[in-house]
Amino acid sequence: MTKKEETPLAEGEKMGFHKGSLATLSKEREELLRILQIVEQLMQMHIKELKDLGVDLAAQAKESAPKLKGKKPIEDIL
Repeated sequence: MTKKEETPLAEGEKMGFHKGSLATLSKEREELLRILQIVEQLMQMHIKELKDLGVDLAAQAKESAPKLKGKKPIEDIL
């Protein structure tokens, strides 16, 4: 059976499969974004606390920059 000879039911099943897949992936993406937001909030809390304790993360990143051999500091990545 060629693609043009497929029954409407088969096409409907394919559409349903793809729509269901997109719905599932959309929910997965939403959950991943939620997790990333939580991680970012936790990181910002730790950064703030370290600053309050007098730790200069920017200075430490600059000191370790030559050791990283071209890798970006984490602050630049964030």
